[in-house]
Amino acid sequence: MRTFGVEEELLIADPADGMPLALASGVLDVAVYPGEDTDSGDEPSLKSEFKQEQVEVNSRPCTTATELRSEIRNGRAVADTAARALGARVAALATPPVFHATPTQGNQRYATMGNEFGLIAREQLTCGFHVHVSIESPDEGVAVLDRMRHWLPVLLALSTNSPFWMGADTGFASYRTQIWNRWPTAGPMDVFGSADQYRGVLADLLGTGVPLDEGMIYFDARLSRGHPTVELRIADVCLYAEDALTIAVIARALVETSAGEWRRGEPASSMVTPVLRMANWKSSRFGVNHQLLHPLELKPYPAADVVDALLRHVGPALTDSGDLALARAGTANILRRGTGERLQRQAYSRRLRLSDVVSAAIASTHQDGELSDAGLLSR
Repeated sequence: MRTFGVEEELLIADPADGMPLALASGVLDVAVYPGEDTDSGDEPSLKSEFKQEQVEVNSRPCTTATELRSEIRNGRAVADTAARALGARVAALATPPVFHATPTQGNQRYATMGNEFGLIAREQLTCGFHVHVSIESPDEGVAVLDRMRHWLPVLLALSTNSPFWMGADTGFASYRTQIWNRWPTAGPMDVFGSADQYRGVLADLLGTGVPLDEGMIYFDARLSRGHPTVELRIADVCLYAEDALTIAVIARALVETSAGEWRRGEPASSMVTPVLRMANWKSSRFGVNHQLLHPLELKPYPAADVVDALLRHVGPALTDSGDLALARAGTANILRRGTGERLQRQAYSRRLRLSDVVSAAIASTHQDGELSDAGLLSR
């Protein structure tokens, strides 16, 4: 069974007024990992990100959904405990509801990016959710990228958690997607065809002098630089831990399904990149609240129908991993109660206070998940 793990970028916020706080260095300094050997490199870990107002939680590679759920919950708890020691909290918000542009602090690479990219960098306080799934070789990894690309917008729709920006309701379910796509290398890519061609595209992009390094190759999915994994990067950080788990198990099944298609000689996705950008846009705009672009029909369909098509596509792989019931229940739950964007808007509607959005998000970030209560995490 393929191993998988996640990276969650979390917002550090003032629990009173909801403002982001530049405390990442302090959070890392005071973080404690109960019962873990923090020198082993084999535990949930925290790291700084592009902005000091956010912290990234990295899980260990896991084999089962039960293991990964524990990693997600423990990672969020470690980050929040450290933030509490500094008078702050962490919230799984993909954009801060209240925010003003800030300079980029931290390491020299981030400082250089801040100087090079101007307002794009100053306003780039967004939090994403990345799923890593193991691969056997770069050739397999690129084959997977080519065969799953048209399904990735569905994962974005299931994760949408960023309706507010600069104090305003943007009308989008994932405005983070719009902000993130300002980076010149972000978004969907054409079919690569082979690992050599993938590396050739990267070399050509780096040769332009626009990206500083390979770390700035921000495709919706890419080969990881440091791990033998495919990294799916399209999703917002999920407000609810159970949603993060649902997307992660579907992502692993999507990688396994795509690898199987490659082994059987089935062709890569034929969706052209301009149409794929339309699919991303619809997911960013509406989430699961309206219509999505069907990856096979290339026409708008109700979100529930498109999610069902994804589950049917990866159903055999979900069955093999023991995650089919979890994925079905998790997606049904998302379709019923909405993603994080719906809770944010509901929290705001009560008193028209953005601080209430952050308070509600803090509570939801750390609440127990409905999936575990339903007894679905048997593996």
